Amino acid sequence: MEQYCIGIDLGGTNIKIAIFHSDYEKAGESRIPTEVHLGSDMVLARILDGIIDLIDREHIPKEYIGCIGIGVPGLLDMERGISRFSPNFPSWEDVPVIEHFQSRLRIPTYMDNDVRVNLYGEWRCGAAKGKQNVVLLTIGTGLGAGIVLDGHVLYGATGSAGEIGHMNMYRTGRPCRCQSSGCLGRYVSALGLVRTLKEKLQAGETSIVARWVDHDLDQITAEMISSAYDAGDAAAIDTMHETGEILGYGLVNIINLYNPEIIVIGGGMSAAGERLLAAARAIVDTHALQISRNACSIVTAALGDSAGMLGAAIYANETMNTSERTHL
Repeated sequence: MEQYCIGIDLGGTNIKIAIFHSDYEKAGESRIPTEVHLGSDMVLARILDGIIDLIDREHIPKEYIGCIGIGVPGLLDMERGISRFSPNFPSWEDVPVIEHFQSRLRIPTYMDNDVRVNLYGEWRCGAAKGKQNVVLLTIGTGLGAGIVLDGHVLYGATGSAGEIGHMNMYRTGRPCRCQSSGCLGRYVSALGLVRTLKEKLQAGETSIVARWVDHDLDQITAEMISSAYDAGDAAAIDTMHETGEILGYGLVNIINLYNPEIIVIGGGMSAAGERLLAAARAIVDTHALQISRNACSIVTAALGDSAGMLGAAIYANETMNTSERTHL
């Protein structure tokens, strides 16, 4: 009988769940709101209900599901299957993710950082397929990264290698839930982009975005800023340019540190495209080490928001097969 695998991408806004055939063709998919404000127990319950509903909807017997992979934001205890901390999830500390699913579903479950599962997707099947030195940035609610160096995914001593979103860009800057301040992700992210525009408006600048939300600045979204940019709005253009420049300095550090052959930009903010990346490329061209930057291409992700689901399934399947070979 064919063995299916499930890939789950846990995001700050939505939970994305997909069932894949053994060749990673998608058999079915479901997306449900995360409702992070309800707390970790309710989020895990929503994921579990989503898995069961999707299996039932696709008429796949549970015993045909070989494994489950889940991408979880933040810092993880990989050995114990615990999510230690997630900067964009309130009331989320030391959450027993693996135990929750394995005890209820009796299906082997594997967890990795949400950005690394996106990395597995783009590296195995997307924009970085065939490359040996890759950095993936996901720019969404926050900013995360995954790194492949000489064909190996980097994890580090505590599984937190690649926390580029917490690279300090300013000695004193916007506070971050990691307890530091001035972190790259506080500026280069959907939340950071919106905050930059809000600060400009609060300082007296004008923008059509303010009219769109009837001056309720809490209603501003990153998508609105892109639309205003396209309409020639000066404040939106300055906001996007400023954010792109900060991203550029982050990319300079990445290129100089890791010497990648490709940097893949994914996440919801990648939809901004060259509105954001043009300023970033200009900084890279003038500040990164010349030989390293000439060897590195900067591209947008190929798999869209399906990369996390696919990558989680690939990661789970490969980890399970490696574990089985180890125990032979």
